[in-house]
Amino acid sequence: MFNRSRRNLARWFTLSMGSILILFAGTTYYLRTEDRLEATDRLLYKKTRIMAASMQYDLSEGKPQVDLGNVPLLGSGLRPLGTELVYVRWYDSKKQLKRFFGTPPADPLMIPSGFRTVKTRESLSTEKIWLRQVTLPVQEGNELIGYLQVAIPLGDIQADLRQFQLALTLSVLVTLVLIGFIGWYLGGIAMQPIRAAYMQLQRFTADASHELRSPLSASLTNAQVAQLLAADYPEIQPSLENIIDSTQSMNVLVNNLLMLARHQGRLAPDLLKPINLNIFLSELAADYVALAAAQKIKYIVHIPEQYIKVLGDPDLLKQAVKNLLSNAYKYTAVGGTVWLRLETHSSWAIVQVVDTGIGISEKDLPCVFDRFYRVDTQRTRDKGGFGLGLSLAQQVVQAHGGQIRVTSVEHKGSTFQIQLALLHK
Repeated sequence: MFNRSRRNLARWFTLSMGSILILFAGTTYYLRTEDRLEATDRLLYKKTRIMAASMQYDLSEGKPQVDLGNVPLLGSGLRPLGTELVYVRWYDSKKQLKRFFGTPPADPLMIPSGFRTVKTRESLSTEKIWLRQVTLPVQEGNELIGYLQVAIPLGDIQADLRQFQLALTLSVLVTLVLIGFIGWYLGGIAMQPIRAAYMQLQRFTADASHELRSPLSASLTNAQVAQLLAADYPEIQPSLENIIDSTQSMNVLVNNLLMLARHQGRLAPDLLKPINLNIFLSELAADYVALAAAQKIKYIVHIPEQYIKVLGDPDLLKQAVKNLLSNAYKYTAVGGTVWLRLETHSSWAIVQVVDTGIGISEKDLPCVFDRFYRVDTQRTRDKGGFGLGLSLAQQVVQAHGGQIRVTSVEHKGSTFQIQLALLHK
């Protein structure tokens, strides 16, 4: 129980801190990307402005004439130093293509001015690459003379961002592992006072239960003797019967509390011994034949011929299975059916108690193994019990290293299943 709570604390601590860390890493990566793109845009804009400044413009017979002879790549064929340009395109003021270098462009110009990230196929290559492109309107005074479109590859930026992403990913993973260990350690510290208080409560419960057994036994014995002596006084018989019934109920409660307090965690190996479940369950099942007949319930026992053995404490396992069978009979109406099954699956021995009783609602199902929890208290008040039977069964099964599960459909019945590790020869 405490280890499960500690794991939950560590898990939620890791999830919360990990979410913050991943958000921080994502923001850092985004800002790094934006910073690199801004630096690229500044360089691209600077180169494009230099190329635009190399153009010569004049009016000839009232018509604008643009001379691209001094423009690198478009005119002289010289490539600007320090930048690998994928393409350069010149469009006139009507957005009609006039000259280009590199990848063949669309004609006419269809995109607005400004910066864009595009994916295109490089010349003489089938592989597509990412480019940063700028479309710059070129003006002479107040008159628009055309558009200059230039693009450079983003390969260096992509490589840098991939390395940065790898570094961030590794850092996040290592940090998450550290956070997990720190969460586990802090969870242990946080659970210490709770564990101490719980152990103190367990000791009190065990001591109180032990001390209560003697006076309860004395009260029960005295009440039974008084009932025998008062055989000639029928008017006091109901009171004595109530005293006996109440004392017996209190005795069952005290014994269950004592068992819950004593058997915490896994049982010591020296307390376990081989149990033949075939014989064990057959003898236990025989105790309920008379009860099935009295309640007019069909009772089916399925135990295979092959021997199925486990390591366990017979008394504790008997109490666990009896609790399941008692519940099945308690909540199954006349004409219903109760099954007790034994089978194997993989390396597990499976004990199932199935009934066609009132079932358990979906909202109650996760809580049925909680101590003192009673499904639909108003409906089950007349059935008796203190809500400890299933909790005790779960604790016994877990003390044997096994598992107990339940499936149920309201008004149709329930299936309780115990899994115990097989004892291999």
